[in-house]
Amino acid sequence: MILALLLAAAAPGAAEAERAFASAAQKGQWAAFRAFAADDAVMFVPEPVKAQTWLKDRAEPAYPVSWWAADSFVACDGAAAVNSGPWMRPKSVGYFSTVWLRQPDGGWKWTMDSGDALAAARPAGDGPKIHRASCKGTPGTVAAVRYRDGETGEGQSEDRTLAWRWHVAPDGARTFDAWLWDGRMMRNVVADRIAAG
Repeated sequence: MILALLLAAAAPGAAEAERAFASAAQKGQWAAFRAFAADDAVMFVPEPVKAQTWLKDRAEPAYPVSWWAADSFVACDGAAAVNSGPWMRPKSVGYFSTVWLRQPDGGWKWTMDSGDALAAARPAGDGPKIHRASCKGTPGTVAAVRYRDGETGEGQSEDRTLAWRWHVAPDGARTFDAWLWDGRMMRNVVADRIAAG
């Protein structure tokens, strides 16, 4: 286990994957989204869609979106992360949250991408703040939530130190939450609330 943690710490992380993804998007936004997405990735347009299907043959926008990770919440074993930060276009700004999973070849793919527009940009700092889950104790589970209607997706890192859940209500309102193990409990670290369109 210790060797696996040391190797994970030495390998490029999800914040670096986010940086490479954002850089590639400047040469072709949808091409980059396809290249970095897992086969089963989900995105919101605003309803949930299978990303690879929705992105297939999509024309590139005149001006690609720019973004960067302000925070990266990383599982203890380094194999899963949730990145969050600002995005901007020529006349709009907003924020994103993206779930990343390390692949068997050591690279990263995103499996869920969500976000929303804002009236003013969120502060982002000079570089991503890396928040790693504690490797102490026995991680708990996140309390189950029963949604009356709508679509839901969730996941958890293999070591159970990072968990996430999204929900889309019938009116289009969305939530995305992520939790990180702090050694005693799963602490909510991302709580995105997107109003109905």
